[in-house]
Amino acid sequence: METDTGKTEPASRRLAAQLRAAIESGQLAPGDRLPSERKLVETHDVARNTAREAVRLLADEGLVTVEHGRGAFVRVKPKLMRFGSSRYLQALRERTGLSPYRAEVEAQGRVPRVACTSIEELPAPEFVSDRLGLAAGTHVVRRENHYFADDEAVQIGVTYIPTPIAQGTPLANSAKLGPGSLYARFAEKGHDVVTIREEISARMLTHDEIQQLGLPGGVPIIDVVHTSIDQNSQPFEVTTFAMRADVSGLDYTMPVEE
Repeated sequence: METDTGKTEPASRRLAAQLRAAIESGQLAPGDRLPSERKLVETHDVARNTAREAVRLLADEGLVTVEHGRGAFVRVKPKLMRFGSSRYLQALRERTGLSPYRAEVEAQGRVPRVACTSIEELPAPEFVSDRLGLAAGTHVVRRENHYFADDEAVQIGVTYIPTPIAQGTPLANSAKLGPGSLYARFAEKGHDVVTIREEISARMLTHDEIQQLGLPGGVPIIDVVHTSIDQNSQPFEVTTFAMRADVSGLDYTMPVEE
């Protein structure tokens, strides 16, 4: 098999492509066990280390999981849904006492975990100052969180808050935000989430994201730039979410204006 560069593609990649096609077509369904290395050697006339490398490539892509002593299995991947029209409701926050992410994950029968990895004050990046209507160089508090479901890394969130809003609250310096989390603290400062704007695009993982979360290479990312707008039409917070596209989904319900 020839590539665009004219070089022969390694046998392991050819075998991985055949197995990938079987997974994508449904011939190998979620939960199915891949043929053993011995069977792959016999069926595809390849060396044992070639079969092993092909399975490793699929594991790196997140398509299969390898269980010691049992073999490789097609990954069962229910999408973790983000419900854009309901996750910021005050009633949900008051009923659960949870952040939007934790409430969503628990409602889908999974166990959430959030690790706050850094909190710092810095000049707002241009894309943040543009969305918040801030003058260039205005300082914001930057909070970075890594999000997990059933201990699987699913997304990175980076929140930017104007320093005057964060000052005097846990938003400025604490990983523990208390009941209702982020948006309850905003409400206490007089900023209720009345409108949200979410800009969505797609890209591939960066090297840093792969290293930070231990993710397989080749996983696409859903990029969400979220802006919260209060009852006075004032934007007061921007959060960027880098969501794994292989385990995440988006669900929005909204009125259509005339």
